[in-house]
Amino acid sequence: MTTKGFYKYPDGEQYNGEWLDGKRHGMGQLNLVDGSQYIGGFEDGLCNGHGVMTFPDGSRYEGEFARGRFHGLGTFTRCDGMKFEGEFSDGKVKGLGLLTFADGTHGLPRNEGMFQGTKFIDRQKCPEVVQKAQYAANIAKSLHL
Repeated sequence: MTTKGFYKYPDGEQYNGEWLDGKRHGMGQLNLVDGSQYIGGFEDGLCNGHGVMTFPDGSRYEGEFARGRFHGLGTFTRCDGMKFEGEFSDGKVKGLGLLTFADGTHGLPRNEGMFQGTKFIDRQKCPEVVQKAQYAANIAKSLHL
């Protein structure tokens, strides 16, 4: 059975949320020393499930996490407004998705298809993946403690 509580770690990190067997587990909010903040699910002490991670520069990831990393479907918006909606693996862009520039355009030709990290690998239409990524981001944004 989970319990709710607040803990301030010796390094200054703070966690407010659910605990199980002495580990962050369930819904919670983690404030990191560098100013980053995560709100969402935890499992065995790590970010897991849907969540939102914001960074001090204003960048933001909304979507699915696994084992403490971006993993699955989601949306990453950089501080300059450029956005990637699609698939992530082990904390990195990897898979199908759509790149949108800060002005709302997608480039000519459209930057939609297979990505690996910062590289655009193959152009292909993937509206289903983009729609699922947007859905995952909306679930993450709707979470509350």
